[in-house]
Amino acid sequence: MLSSALSTTNTSIDKGLSPSYHHFKERYDLDGLVQDVKQHLGESGGISSEEVDEEYLISLLKKYVSDPSDWINYFYNDTSKNYTRNAIENINQKANILLLVWNPGKGSPVHDHANAHCIMKVLAGQLHETVYHAPDNQTGEEKPLQIKSSNTFGMNEVTYISDDIGLHRVHNPSSNQIAVSLHLYTPPNAADYGYNIFNEATGSASFVPQAHSVSKPQQS
Repeated sequence: MLSSALSTTNTSIDKGLSPSYHHFKERYDLDGLVQDVKQHLGESGGISSEEVDEEYLISLLKKYVSDPSDWINYFYNDTSKNYTRNAIENINQKANILLLVWNPGKGSPVHDHANAHCIMKVLAGQLHETVYHAPDNQTGEEKPLQIKSSNTFGMNEVTYISDDIGLHRVHNPSSNQIAVSLHLYTPPNAADYGYNIFNEATGSASFVPQAHSVSKPQQS
């Protein structure tokens, strides 16, 4: 099923980066991860960025081991775009969980996270993250963004960012392989209210009203 879905993109996932998958009765699957996030965030009410235990949420994403049978039903790739955001779950307006599919050689613009936590886990392929220092808005002077760190993450590796850390850009370094990643945003401010993208050469910001996602597909 995975291979047939990927064949429509005229690209493929690098099987060399994906080990054989063995199914165990007690395997911690994607549904289990979603339920644990729901339980941690609670059933009702709001939650602020300051109240989130990001270390615990990071540990949940690290615990989950990628298996395409968990996420293939959410997989959709628009080859006309750099990447496709596929909705998995919206948790009581406290968080959203997305599956992102990255076309070869493509990536995101430099962006912030609208005062929210962002945890990313690579499910297939590789993704490169460049973190930038936030520009100094006090002077109003245009300056190139300064790189804080630059790292490539492989399958099942997890990275975390918030606006306290800085801005970032994510891209797929492969010239011929799709990459897939799991993202947890809490609160889901970028989807609900919008976020900023930044010009790497000048540091100037442009507001994007909302981060749209492809709706969760119907289960057959």
